[in-house]
Amino acid sequence: MPDPAANRPQPSPDAIQDLLRVAFAAAELAHSPYSKIKVGAALMSTDGQVFAGCNVENASYSLTLCAERVAAVKAISAGVTRFESIAIASSLDSPMMPCGACRQFLTEFAPDLFVVVQGKSGPRFQARLGGLLPHAFGPRDLD
Repeated sequence: MPDPAANRPQPSPDAIQDLLRVAFAAAELAHSPYSKIKVGAALMSTDGQVFAGCNVENASYSLTLCAERVAAVKAISAGVTRFESIAIASSLDSPMMPCGACRQFLTEFAPDLFVVVQGKSGPRFQARLGGLLPHAFGPRDLD
């Protein structure tokens, strides 16, 4: 099914700043006793709702949840499955890109999602999810 965000322009600079503000606030809530890296995400739906998430680490590392997937699961559990953009912020100086699992997870719902990533003081990175995960496996591959 085509994603309605695919033909939308990127969010305005003010909207990006607002999403980053929510993402940085979410990062402060992170449970990261092992990596000591705090990550927050702010996922905006196509109807303008914003869902925040933070990383939640676990001593059994494979059970750790990334901020991006926490935000997405919060949205999905609220009945929202169409997304326009996501901001990811971390306690590192430079941008911390979403991991492969998060890229794949988000592709299920918004293959052309606008992604903005920023660290505490480093440069900002912006791209479409399709550019971060080209030739992604998706629902169409199961037909």
